[in-house]
Amino acid sequence: MPFKPVQQKFNAKINTLSIGTGEKTVTLGGESVFPFYSFDAPIENRPSVGVEISDLGIDEALPGVAEFYKGCASLPELAKRASEMPGADFLAISLDGAHPDNGDRSVEDTAALVKEIAAAVDAPIVIEGCRNVEKDSKLFEKIAEALDGRNVLFLSAREENYKSVSAAAAMAYSQKIGAESAVDINLAKQLNVLISQMGVKTESVAMNLGSAAAGYGFEYVATTFDRVKSAALAQNDNMLQMPIVTPVASEVWTVKESIVSEADFPDWGPAEERGISMEIATAAACLTAGSNAVILRHPDSVAAVSKLIAELV
Repeated sequence: MPFKPVQQKFNAKINTLSIGTGEKTVTLGGESVFPFYSFDAPIENRPSVGVEISDLGIDEALPGVAEFYKGCASLPELAKRASEMPGADFLAISLDGAHPDNGDRSVEDTAALVKEIAAAVDAPIVIEGCRNVEKDSKLFEKIAEALDGRNVLFLSAREENYKSVSAAAAMAYSQKIGAESAVDINLAKQLNVLISQMGVKTESVAMNLGSAAAGYGFEYVATTFDRVKSAALAQNDNMLQMPIVTPVASEVWTVKESIVSEADFPDWGPAEERGISMEIATAAACLTAGSNAVILRHPDSVAAVSKLIAELV
């Protein structure tokens, strides 16, 4: 008996969210099928890949990264090189140097630096923040003003600071914001509801549901992503229909498998190769679970994941 596939069609769809301007604009979401289910219905916008840079410069401990950025004498030059990385769709800026425990660069100086970086690139920009709730609120306000008109995504609006981030970035300067929660569908939905009650349009909101490196409890991440997509499409829950953006690099390049030396664990092989494998595996898992964009760091990872996306869509 021949196999007759049954299409799984949904009346609901994921919101579309665009970042950047002009020809380089990246649009996320818009699909009405589960991840990569192009056999059920066309996928409107393929998943995107972002490349992450830090305002502290590159990680010289990774030879492949150092070689890719060789000759870049300033952060704007580094950002331009990153934005032109094969397979990269957008640039993500991590404001590590603004963290109170990591240099505590002032809000004004950080905003000026980001503006200088932005002037050097024409790619869409995502601001990851410094991972300090209080400082991020102040940073996002100044940077949203400095990048007025660039249609930037500020990826860290949390329960503790969503009011200030929503008011400063989304409402005052029409930027996009990412609702950040901790791998919990109920917390994610609650935060989306609170942001929408502020008057922010759902089409201006992405979700950063959180993640983990592959092998570090990732099954919980996968099931959370799956529950979110199922509720969005099968139950038409409009408070979970925002596209998902996942910072993978920050999770992967801090775990033991990516950072311990080959001298300490000779059977594991070179640390950089392990990190690349972890980054690719984690990104692939996030995408197949439902992420609409992943943020990576290593050029080899960006090339491999963008190729994977092209072959699956």
